[in-house]
Amino acid sequence: MSESKAKIIALAGKGGVGKTSLAATIVRVLTEDKPGSRVLAIDADPAVGLSTALGVTVTGTLDDIRRAVVQSAEDGRPREAIEMLNESRFRIFDSMVETNGFSFLAIGRPENEGCFCSVNAYLKEVVSMLANDFDYVVIDGEAGVEQIQRRVMEKVSHLILISDQSRKGTHVAETIKEVADELVMYDRIGAVINRVTNPELNKFIEIKGVEILAFIPADEQQAANDIQGRTVFELPEDSKVLDGVREALRKIEIL
Repeated sequence: MSESKAKIIALAGKGGVGKTSLAATIVRVLTEDKPGSRVLAIDADPAVGLSTALGVTVTGTLDDIRRAVVQSAEDGRPREAIEMLNESRFRIFDSMVETNGFSFLAIGRPENEGCFCSVNAYLKEVVSMLANDFDYVVIDGEAGVEQIQRRVMEKVSHLILISDQSRKGTHVAETIKEVADELVMYDRIGAVINRVTNPELNKFIEIKGVEILAFIPADEQQAANDIQGRTVFELPEDSKVLDGVREALRKIEIL
């Protein structure tokens, strides 16, 4: 894979800790604090929750392209499949949504059993090449980190683990770090403890081998936004989540 000039920020953690909301908030902060920068948001979660948080309408996914190539090959049309692969860079650009100072790409559903690994590897390489066209790439991944390496790109510059105050959440974060150390090349790693309800418990929280970048209090405004389907851009400027994300990004030297 060619060396990317982009800062590639991947978020990982157990389900239900607000990972998608924080990924969306990072996108907002980058568009506001780094005006003129090219920002790409990648939704690697099949639920496509990042699009809702960012106010994006998804028209096509990387998986749509992959399935079309595989279907042509399985139907005995290898030449057509090869042509589709050759055009995949342009097809991926067509699948990107441009809005609000950032671009958006949805990966789509997980790969089916028996799918063509060579196709997946090729499309991952294309996504990695496209990252060179951006200054910042923010990846919202599924629970776990394996799929970042398997489905999106092999190297990220910043891996941010998300947890709540529960031991289950921090244990999952530690497990993800162990997996990432084997599967994902990253330059910096840090953690964010989200939805803090009792600040006095923060002193007992640790994630082995990982600096905690910020403790973000539970934010009623953000919770209301989520329930009402509003975007992260509708959060007030004094939002606790915005403050916490900026603190984390400063500590891990993204801002």
